[in-house]
Order: sequence, then C-alpha cells, then structure tokens
Amino acid sequence: MDVAGLKRQFLPPAIGGLVPETILAGRAMPVLEADLDADDPAADFGLMLRALDDLKRGEVYICTGGSPDYALWGGLMSTRAMTLGATGAVLDGYHRDTREIVHLGFPVFSHGPYAQDQRTRGRVVDFRVQIEFGNGCRVAPGDVIFGDIDGVVVIPSDRAVEIVRLALAKASGEDDVRRMIGEGQSAEAAFAKTGIM
Repeated sequence: MDVAGLKRQFLPPAIGGLVPETILAGRAMPVLEADLDADDPAADFGLMLRALDDLKRGEVYICTGGSPDYALWGGLMSTRAMTLGATGAVLDGYHRDTREIVHLGFPVFSHGPYAQDQRTRGRVVDFRVQIEFGNGCRVAPGDVIFGDIDGVVVIPSDRAVEIVRLALAKASGEDDVRRMIGEGQSAEAAFAKTGIM
C-alpha cells in the first residue's frame, strides 16, 4: 500500500489479538465511542446495542473514540456478533470477559483485558460512519479489515482488488528473494534484481 500511496493504513500497534494466532478478515462496520460525563443522569450505552444488532454477516465491529478507562467489548457482545455472522471486533481500547471470548473462539483485537464496564463511562454516539484512529488511520464503512499477530491493516474498499493483487505479487517476489538469499546472494544483490526486501 505504501507503493500505492496509502501510507497510514495500520492501526496503532497497541491493538493486538486476544489469542496471538488469531486471523481476522472482514468488512468494516465503524463505530464511534465517546466518554460520558460522570454526572450524566442518563448514563447508558448510547447506540451500542443498536450498532451491535446492525452487524451483518462478514463484518467487523471496529471502534474508536473513547478514553482507555473502560472496556469497549465483552462476552455477550461477542455472542450476539457471532449469531449475526460477524467475523470479529477491533477495539481502540480494552475488552472484558476474556475467558468467555476465548471459549467462543470469536476474533477480538484490543489493547488487552480490563474488566471495567463502559456503562456510566462511555457510549456509542454513531456507527456506519468514517472514524479516525489517533495515528491518522481512517476507516470507512465497507473497508477491508485484516488482522493477525503483526497488527491490523485497513484496505480502502475502492482499492481492495488492486491492493490484494499487488500484495500477492509482492509475496511471490519475496519467495524469489528468499530463494536468492538462501542460495548465497547478498541482500543488496537480491534487492537490486527485484526491488523487494
């Protein structure tokens, strides 16, 4: 994607899978979170339940916007998302109910476990809108989300076919470089021949 001019496509490195071997792929259903005023008498989840119920098959619930003072996702949310055919959740914050989520086998990427509930602390204010993470990575509805042990990347939906084609070509080229280096060629010589390292 760097070659294609897309240079801010990875989510912050603090966001990782509950289980390191987890692989997540799907279309983004972006969710915008915000902190609640502690004195707000109407403290609830905002649009969270509606957003959760709106998940479609093959979608990823991807959320940012709140402070890191509470969990944005839990076991019951994972159960509901699975029944709807969602493929995972990606959170710019924490999750809770780790054992339950691991038992379900539902792919969740987050900053880690933290049991503090979001009720009375944060709420969903919008969903199916473009969101932006603190490192400048933007996510629009329908973008392709891919996560594994090395992080989570966002592929804009209108460039997905092009980017996947380029990625497959690069992976094939890396196989050639691996072979060249294995046969004793220098990294410099392999790069000069392929432009890949």
